[in-house]
Amino acid sequence: MDYQNLLFEVKDSIAIVTINRPDKLNALNIQTMQELKTLFTELKDDENVKVVILTGAGGKAFVAGADISELNKLDILTGKEFAENGQAVFNTIENLEKPVIAAVNGFALGGGCELALACHIRLASEKAKFGQPEVNLAIIPGYGGTQRLARLINKGRAIEYILTGDMISAEEAYRIGLANKVYAADELMAKAFEMAEKIITKGPISVKMALKAALASAELSLAEGQKLEASLFGACCGSEDFKEGTSAFLEKRKPEFKNK
Repeated sequence: MDYQNLLFEVKDSIAIVTINRPDKLNALNIQTMQELKTLFTELKDDENVKVVILTGAGGKAFVAGADISELNKLDILTGKEFAENGQAVFNTIENLEKPVIAAVNGFALGGGCELALACHIRLASEKAKFGQPEVNLAIIPGYGGTQRLARLINKGRAIEYILTGDMISAEEAYRIGLANKVYAADELMAKAFEMAEKIITKGPISVKMALKAALASAELSLAEGQKLEASLFGACCGSEDFKEGTSAFLEKRKPEFKNK
């Protein structure tokens, strides 16, 4: 499929998805959101892709927010629908069952911060700025930001950032657990590839199962989470890759996983 607002390529089983509206600081308009949902839906069943890196075009922004000209037209009913549609897109990304690494190369504000939150790992440029400034427009985060930010970092800090609309520097994002790593701007993509390549060497079934268990932890009690963990652990033990991984370890060689 040809995309109007996305760039897409695959290198060595790593998909690179780039929001490509640099003249608009990669703002998420309706067209871009639809393209993201279509692409990530297709990536779920693409056996050639094992890890996804998501970033923004240009040197200023990952995604600087939603398209304000579209927001301005919303009312009670269309606003609710707008938020639900956006949540569905970001849920598709979060539930891809393949690791998604956000390479946050600049402003990640509003919907851009929410997009980064929907990714499984967030690597930030030292120039990155995160934030949920929706209150400045007399609205709230609508693409899952109130929920994911409060689950990822301290709830009190999440509420502070949401209510004040303050921007969060890359260093602060790392300190509070919003960003996994911070790199120099010219190193960011190389470091994202380095992490993706490391993940690819692991057993693909175990990566999928570990991701599923970790994502479910926010919704389950400890007992329920452990029950799911045990079930997924057992599923891994029934795979050919498990036998290969343990045999390779005992034989002191590199494993050759087949995703079976």
